[in-house]
Amino acid sequence: MDNEHVHLTLSQRLHFDIYGYVLLENVLSEDEVEKMKAALYRIRDGADLDGTRVYLNWRGEHHAHMGNLVEFDPALLAYAAHPKLVPLVEEVVGGAVRLEETEAIINRRNQDQDLEELRKRRYNPTGFHRGTKHGWGTYMEQDKFHCIFVKTLAYLTDVGPDDGGTSVIPGSHRLTWKQHEMVEAALSDDKLVHQVEASAGSVLLFAESLVHSTTAIRSDIERVILIAGYTPPMVREWPGNEVSSEFIETLPEDIRPLISGSDSWHWKRRY
Repeated sequence: MDNEHVHLTLSQRLHFDIYGYVLLENVLSEDEVEKMKAALYRIRDGADLDGTRVYLNWRGEHHAHMGNLVEFDPALLAYAAHPKLVPLVEEVVGGAVRLEETEAIINRRNQDQDLEELRKRRYNPTGFHRGTKHGWGTYMEQDKFHCIFVKTLAYLTDVGPDDGGTSVIPGSHRLTWKQHEMVEAALSDDKLVHQVEASAGSVLLFAESLVHSTTAIRSDIERVILIAGYTPPMVREWPGNEVSSEFIETLPEDIRPLISGSDSWHWKRRY
């Protein structure tokens, strides 16, 4: 994988450092988006998962959550190893990375929620969280912010203001406040929350030290997102996202370390 000519622009890097995320617009082609969506809908709609490592969890009939996806379909592997995205992840992690997890969500409006009540509020986050925190999952190198747990979130459908875009608390990636205090403060003032709007094919690159949330859908659209998480190679994959050794043996040599984490403590630094 040639990282030399793929990097964040100066403004994108500054945005990431200040806010903890940056939206990469129209990274994926229409063909890539359609192939990824088709694979995820096959899982959602009851594809035979016996003999695979894919997991599918329903959080109510309106919300399908699935993960450990790379062995299921080439389009999902292609996203995890995407040559336009992995180098950007490596830039903000600060070195070569391994795939930590893959997951996807297909969801629509929860009919049990009061639509009028939802529309009274500007934002409707459903559960703020983060996977690491400033001080033990982040560091500074050559004056730039780095995080050892980073995700790419692909929008496979257009997401407007009512369509359940990811909500974030900008700047929280560099704060050591207790999480519940940040969330309480942000929810008391809409200006402290940002809900991402994006066209299909765009990708949100963010640090897992950033406090973020899925957002309730107020429209009639069905949202589809695909997520890949990355860490330095010596960090373990998320439990349940182990990739089989048999599958790894079938991979091209250039992406095998990315999927397997085989470089382990031989961390190739890039910053």
